[in-house]
Amino acid sequence: MFELFEYSFIVRAFQAGMLIAIIAPAIGIFLVLRRYALIVDTLAHVSLAGLALGLFFKVNPLVTAFGVSAGASILIERLRLSRKVPSDAALAVFLSGSLAFALTLLSISGGFNVNLFNYLFGSLITVGQTDLYVIGSIGLLVLLAIALFYKELVFVSFDEEAAEVAGIPTRVINTLLIMLAGLTVAIAIPIIGALLIGALIVIPVLIALQFKRSFVATIMIAEAVSLFSVILGIFVSYYANLSAGGTIVLILVALFVLSLLRKN
Repeated sequence: MFELFEYSFIVRAFQAGMLIAIIAPAIGIFLVLRRYALIVDTLAHVSLAGLALGLFFKVNPLVTAFGVSAGASILIERLRLSRKVPSDAALAVFLSGSLAFALTLLSISGGFNVNLFNYLFGSLITVGQTDLYVIGSIGLLVLLAIALFYKELVFVSFDEEAAEVAGIPTRVINTLLIMLAGLTVAIAIPIIGALLIGALIVIPVLIALQFKRSFVATIMIAEAVSLFSVILGIFVSYYANLSAGGTIVLILVALFVLSLLRKN
């Protein structure tokens, strides 16, 4: 059963997957509480544009995805704060615009290719050694930022107005939150895929919230659910020859349904 660990690409997939499984709920809890869940899908499409840019110029797609996601995160928050357009409309502009940009680059470069398909839906063979180093570095940066600004993130998530009155720079914290979400989306793409990453960030948190525990306990439950889903999903996808991202998300959806059926 464990002969799959004889393959280096599987070992890299597990290493990247477990790191992503830890980071995703850690940032997802703040997004869900702030009702920012839809931003994840927008950032996923933005990252897709970054991936297409990297593939077009033949550089590491993850690096371009990080850069595009970070830049778009800042622009999204500034547009939201300007109140010139409704927040959901601003997200729609970035979502559709990023997708259109990605499709245009694909048309110029000659159409769809296998590499982009892997990034869309996740693949065990997508993660190279360089990708693993990039994922690890950015992942640790995200976790460090969450640790450093944990109190501010919690305060703003529960009561933004009170946090502003207390002297917390809410605009800075909101921008930081969206940037961390963008980076999390980008590093998760190789395993989960750009079109499915929202599920790993949001669903474990939704499952944990069904248990109605303390904030810290909710994060721990979400982390456990995320790790279980990613590890089981990689095992199942390898032996059943399925998409890694799709398998992981289906496991999460099944766990979410079970959590809803659970008697409180």
